[in-house]
Order: sequence, then structure tokens, then C-alpha cells
Amino acid sequence: MVKQVEFKEDWGNSQRIEWEQGQAVTEGTITSGNELGESTASIPTQLYRRLGLAMPRWLFWILTVSIGATLSGLLVSSLALWTPLWSTTERTDEELAWSGKTAEKAALPEDLWSDISQYKLTRPMNILLMGIEPVAGTTDGSPESFAGKSDTMILVRLNPDNKSIRVLSIPKDTMISIPEKGLSKVADANSQGGPALALRTISRSLSNAPIDRYIRISTSGLQQLVNQLGGVDVFIPQAMQSEAGSKQLPINLVNGWQTLNGEQAEQFVRYRTPKMADLERVQRQQVLFAALRERLSSPAVVPRLPQLIRVMRKYFDTDLKLAEMMALVNFSTNVERDNFQMTILPGIFSRLSADPDSYWLDLTGQVDLLRNYVGVNIGGMQSITKPLPSLKIAIQNAANESGLTEKVVNSFKQKGFAKVYPIADWSDIQHKTQIIVQKGSREQGEALQKSLGFGDVEVAATGDLESDITIRVGRDWK
Repeated sequence: MVKQVEFKEDWGNSQRIEWEQGQAVTEGTITSGNELGESTASIPTQLYRRLGLAMPRWLFWILTVSIGATLSGLLVSSLALWTPLWSTTERTDEELAWSGKTAEKAALPEDLWSDISQYKLTRPMNILLMGIEPVAGTTDGSPESFAGKSDTMILVRLNPDNKSIRVLSIPKDTMISIPEKGLSKVADANSQGGPALALRTISRSLSNAPIDRYIRISTSGLQQLVNQLGGVDVFIPQAMQSEAGSKQLPINLVNGWQTLNGEQAEQFVRYRTPKMADLERVQRQQVLFAALRERLSSPAVVPRLPQLIRVMRKYFDTDLKLAEMMALVNFSTNVERDNFQMTILPGIFSRLSADPDSYWLDLTGQVDLLRNYVGVNIGGMQSITKPLPSLKIAIQNAANESGLTEKVVNSFKQKGFAKVYPIADWSDIQHKTQIIVQKGSREQGEALQKSLGFGDVEVAATGDLESDITIRVGRDWK
């Protein structure tokens, strides 16, 4: 028996429909223009026991995607409380118990977890992940604790048509028009109108992109999460220290590979410099994202997973229903690493505005990004695909070889690449060259890889922020 979970295309009136042995059952409206269902979703501890001690790939993906939303800011400001816009949709006793609306979270039906492969995602789905700043005077896991600004916003697109996951990081300083509120930073939407307003705002800003569900995560769980994992391994390219007299969290991290505990992980993602401010934090969010992914795949972590799940349960608020979560879990197990891609919402800083940190959205020519990352097809507009020689390519020496950067830059210029430039050496020695697609498409990275004859292609916003592609030259350079 296969249960197919479909999310209706019409955003603002989405429905979930299950087919069981050919019989369709409509579950009812989940989201509407000003109203969204509330349920605090989590993955029960019983699942770990039922899957055994082999690394559960589904948990690896679900935690990786969800945890990514907690990693960017973690500020400690005091914010006004708001009245949550909870849905009046009726819930069954079973759903209420599972979602945490009763005093005790009940165990799930045993047959639910017996064969997770029966749940299928039938069409592309967009989920908005929000890492919520702490709200003074609230208790973790309470509705009020999710009423703060969204210090991190990530739009995740899961597409069964090409078995891919796309992650679009939205800088919190992005200037947008909030309906009925006016021009503001995107981080304000959740605190001014809850998830309903946040979804509506992001959708309008991205050419009316459909957003099917949301997940809000209380940022206070980050330290406990990292500590439960026994720390995470992160390479710190340069020492990070907060300025004397700064009101920010005290930060003191040294250069090199470090195993960060929870407090240090918070320091890592909160550190910012004046040059690129929020974009650099988004980059570190993606670096920590990858580090968590690696840590979750470690055999040493597997015995800690039940405790990890218990710790994380109260930090989630979502309108995902049980069968929907199962479909996402099953889908994620079949996504290959090359089909997991991340980027940053394109835009520019306005140094002439009253707020020099404000980030202004620029979707000019971003037809491919809108199609691949949010599922919007804009008729009459053509994608602007740059020829390889016109790409801005940053060259970084990661082989600890004197004169290598200049040699590589000259090699590219001789081949007709006009916008190649050197950046500071990467102190972590790489044996294999990394071709990091900072902007653009994986196809462009693969074309460069073919031209070079070596190197690994990665689509992530972890290269030089000014580049289209960053080449971190390893010792395999010929």
C-alpha cells in the first residue's frame, strides 16, 4: 500500500490529499491568506528504535534542513509579544497528542513507522524555515516563544520531479514590503503578524512563489543541540574576536580546525564584520549546516540520537501534518548529495541609505533561480546565462604552494577569462581542487571542471561573495 501525499498548487488554499487503495480522502484546508494551522511537530523517539542503529538517512536530512534555520543570528534582544494567529481547524485527539497540545506527548501508532516508504511526495513543495530570536520572559516551546523576529529565513524546495533539494538563504536585512505595514526588513514579518504574514511577504517578494508549509525553530536550542552531538568540526579561516566594549556576545575563536561546543557554535554564526555583515553570517550558517550534516552521519553520534530527538522536540513549531512529514522523510532518503544545492537570495547593499546594512533584492535576469529554487516560471523572460569567459572567478591558493595563485590566474587569462582575480590564501590545505558555484548554475561549474580535467563541484554560497565561482586550488592542480 502506498500513501501519496499531495500539496495543492494553489497557495493560500492548500489541501493535503491521501490516496489509500484508490480512495481519495480530503484532509481539509491547511493554510489560508490570514490563517495557518498550528502544530508543534517533531520526530518521535520510537522511530530510532524501529530503524535500528544503522545511520537513519531520513533523520540526517530532516534535522539538517530544519536545523539550518537556527544558525544565522541568535541575537538576545527583547521583543514585544504578539497574539498568535492559530487555526481553528479541528484536530483529532491523536493529532493533538502527537503535536504536543496535550500535557503528555503520546506514542505514535506502531504501524505508522513500520514502513516509511509507503508515504510519497507527489509534487514539488516549498517550506519556509524560520529561526526565531528569543523573546524575553517566555518559556521555550510556548506559543509566545515563537513570536520574535526571524533572525534566519530559508526557503527549502523539495522536488520529486528531479529528486532535488534546493536551499535559498534569505538575508535578514533584506528590505521588502510587508502587507499593511510598509517597507521593512524581512526579519520583522514574523513578529508583526506571525507565520501567515511571513509566508505572504516572502511569496509576494519572490513573484508570488507558492509556499506550502512553515517550520519555526526556537534558537535557544542550538547550544544544546551541538552539545548533544558532542560538538561540530568547523574550519575557521581567520581568528574571530568581538571588539572591546561591543554589546554583542563575547566572541573569541582561533584560526584552524576546531571542534566547537554549543556556545562556540553560537559565537561562530553570530560573528559579523562591517564589510559584508549579514551575507558573511549567511555563509557561516551554510558552513555550520554542512558541519552538522557530517556530524549526524558519524557512527559515534548514532547512540545519542534518541536523546537528541527528545531535546529538540520542544523547539519546533510547524503546520506540517503527520503524513506530510512522513512523505518528506521518505523523499529525503533518495536525494543524492549532488542534488542538494544552496545559494543566497541575490541583491545589493545600499550604502547611501539611512541603514547601510540594508540589503535590496535584485532578481533581474534570475529566471533560472526563480524556477529552480522557488518553482516560479515567468513567461516572456529569458534567463541570462553568462558565457564561461565572462564569469567572475576568484582564485584561492589552498595548496600552500608559493606563487600558485598568480600561476593559476595567468593560466585562466591566457584562456580568455577576463574577470579572474586572486583572493587571500586558504590555510586549510586541500588535496583536491574545489569548484564552488557561488552564483549561477551547477552546469557552469561542471563546464569549468571539464575544462580543467579535475576538481570537485559544489553549489553553495561559501566562496568569495563577489564571485560567480570560487576555485579553491588544491594540490591536484596540473
